[in-house]
Amino acid sequence: MSDAPTMPKRSRTSEVPPARRRSRDASSIGLNLTSMIDVVFLLLVYFMVATDFKKAEEVYILDLPDRVEGMSADPFELDEEPLRIMVRSAGVDGTSFRLAVDGPWDPVRDFDGLYDFLLARQVDGMGGGLFAVDHPIVIVPEASLHWEFAIDAFNAAVRAGYRNVTLQEISS
Repeated sequence: MSDAPTMPKRSRTSEVPPARRRSRDASSIGLNLTSMIDVVFLLLVYFMVATDFKKAEEVYILDLPDRVEGMSADPFELDEEPLRIMVRSAGVDGTSFRLAVDGPWDPVRDFDGLYDFLLARQVDGMGGGLFAVDHPIVIVPEASLHWEFAIDAFNAAVRAGYRNVTLQEISS
């Protein structure tokens, strides 16, 4: 007799091919896409019926500025605020005057000082100065002031080289 170990014999009924065994062991998990597609189409129909498209199709009337060919305006350019020079009477009878420049400027005593003030702050083309020669300057005389003082302030601004100098109307 032989000393070799004997193996148990397998029965043919318990033997299953590997492909079949795998399909039986793994449970299939899946989604029912038919019901999901139905829900999506129902939502699509609902939103199409419930949405009002008329408001989005209206034409709104706008007042737009007229465009001029070849002209481009800088949207960041500020309007030029005029430089106001107040000429007030200092005496009882209006024979003396006081000058004041509106803004954070040093006081101006006389018309030569006003001329120097305006000339020193004029744009010189080298990056210095604040006011261009066409910057608006408004002379504001007081009602009781002698007219010659208002004209002297006007002449000082014109002599400094400014071209846009006006007198404000005196209100009583």
